[in-house]
Amino acid sequence: MSRALVLGNGNIFVGLDASGYVREFYFPFVGLENHISAHNKHRIGVWVDGVFSWLDHSDWSSTVDCLDDTMAGVTTKENKKLGIRLRFSDVVYNEKNIFIRQATVHNNHEHEREVRIFFGQEFELYESHRGDTAYYDPHNHTVVHYKGRRVFLINLRHKGSPPSQYTTGIFNIYGKEGSFRDAEDGVLQGNPIEHGPCDSVLGATLTLPGHAETTVDYWLCAGESIEEVKKLNEYVLKRGADHIIESTSDYWRAWVNRYEYNFYGLSDLHSKLFRKSLFYIRAHADKRGAIIASGDTSMLQDGKDTYSYMWPRDAAFAALSLDATGDRGASRRFFEFCNDVITPEGYFMHKYLPDQSLGSSWHPWLKDGKVILPIQEDETAIILFALRKHYELSKDLEFIEGLYNSLIKRAAVFLMHFNDHTTKLPKPSYDLWEEKYGIHTFTAASVYGALNAAAYFAEILGKEEDTKEFTDAAEEIKEAILEHLYVPEENIFRKSVSIQPNGRMSHDDTVDASSAYGIFMFGVLEPTDERLKKAVAKTESILKLKTQIGGMARYVGDAYFRKQSDIIGNPWLITTLWYAQYHAVAAASEEELAETKKALSWTIEHASASGILSEQLDPHTGERISSTPLTWSHVEYVRTVLRYLEAIERLGICETCSPTKE
Repeated sequence: MSRALVLGNGNIFVGLDASGYVREFYFPFVGLENHISAHNKHRIGVWVDGVFSWLDHSDWSSTVDCLDDTMAGVTTKENKKLGIRLRFSDVVYNEKNIFIRQATVHNNHEHEREVRIFFGQEFELYESHRGDTAYYDPHNHTVVHYKGRRVFLINLRHKGSPPSQYTTGIFNIYGKEGSFRDAEDGVLQGNPIEHGPCDSVLGATLTLPGHAETTVDYWLCAGESIEEVKKLNEYVLKRGADHIIESTSDYWRAWVNRYEYNFYGLSDLHSKLFRKSLFYIRAHADKRGAIIASGDTSMLQDGKDTYSYMWPRDAAFAALSLDATGDRGASRRFFEFCNDVITPEGYFMHKYLPDQSLGSSWHPWLKDGKVILPIQEDETAIILFALRKHYELSKDLEFIEGLYNSLIKRAAVFLMHFNDHTTKLPKPSYDLWEEKYGIHTFTAASVYGALNAAAYFAEILGKEEDTKEFTDAAEEIKEAILEHLYVPEENIFRKSVSIQPNGRMSHDDTVDASSAYGIFMFGVLEPTDERLKKAVAKTESILKLKTQIGGMARYVGDAYFRKQSDIIGNPWLITTLWYAQYHAVAAASEEELAETKKALSWTIEHASASGILSEQLDPHTGERISSTPLTWSHVEYVRTVLRYLEAIERLGICETCSPTKE
């Protein structure tokens, strides 16, 4: 099940499903150590008139949304059979490691009723299913789960009163499903402690007159010691849940409204998704610099791994969008992260965990009996390209000077020398889709953009030799791209080429959305260049799906998550929005922005009710497929809106539509 809402503060990442259940709780890194695990959930249930129901039962209708203009969730649940309506207001406190859920319980019946609400917790601390302890603390009427340096304290209050019921237990062992079953008769047995794979439940008893409502405050404090979470608990008791929710909402409201955008020609739905996308991007950003691809762990049930890693490429795209919308702090921390993890040789590995350790990979160090680098070279190149954009907006010369030798020059020298002396193109590496090994157009274009960025920095800092060396290398690659990767008779840029052992070059002319887009994004050709215009038109004519859903595939024959063989590939939000960006930049009139606006509206149509965007869509049903949310999808929506606003301003239609430039 995809995620309906995500919240975070740089240390905590919370993912909720469509039932309103918490399914991910990462701490202390965003994307590292999900203490719930993919197959567990934090349940909520209601007992009334002798009948019990968990909120994922089909009797409950459900809506989950992110409030406009702030990173705060609102989940509404109604069970007509029980005559109960619930409304949850959810935040992760921006100042401290506290997750707040405020539940408003409404009695739909005319007569007074007793309602019992239960909150269950299923933890696997350190993502390990043993050695945990859960206990009830009678001194402060809380439940504490701990193992080593991972401690979680859970509390709830109704009208100032502590939980009326509690229990701890074991789950998924010895035939035990979990303590949540103990709640289903409306009475918890009050077991004070358990260890091993253990869970817990807290309950509150409410007396509700007819058509009346009341509020229950639930919170979860995360820390590295019992004393730390006790202090956080005291903080909530002193300040109150209302204050924390309001303070958090105010912070994110100010964060997202630093610039005043004039969304000329776009609807409220477009502007709302723009802001929600910024929140979802920021929720995936760790305070130590990593920006993960997705916190959604539901993929674990179908595959070998999740997307909870920092891919340098994905994160660089995210940094571009954060920079362009004013969050220079998050992007700066990302570049500092990159400065820490770049290899001594000057390249980046496949992906990283948020603590800077190496992530899992399927790229080998040996291919066809030859030693190779298991890298995607574009991941190194795009860091320099994005860093240039960061400087152009921030003008923080001291920051750039501090990174020049350790990051900028080191990477540029690697990119300059990692090339084929015969073709002058980059040496083979894996493509941005992480599948094919070869010399790819997108990769070569990114290297061109990176070397130009390095030359730009060298010139600013007065390093004349470096400036000339990097500029010459960039021009050499541009010439090689146009000679070897452009096919004029077909009006396409090749997906890739390979150098055979006999020295001959073989071609892969598969139409790939990244090829023409890479030429555009990294400035190899101007948007109005006839070669690029024809390549874009050819790419769109082939990759745009003819199904009712529409959208663009990545490339011809893309089988990733494809269910039907009658299509060239599933539509991806990234690729669809890429070409909308091109049309915005190339537009010579307002009428020529129609394709961009169409793609933005298409994206809204395929977002969840809360504005969550997936990686792919089912080409026939529009079902959201793969990681949901995907940070990169939200990034490209934001970047497309910005490109549109820049175009409106460039065309003289709106003088102040875009207060920032990408």
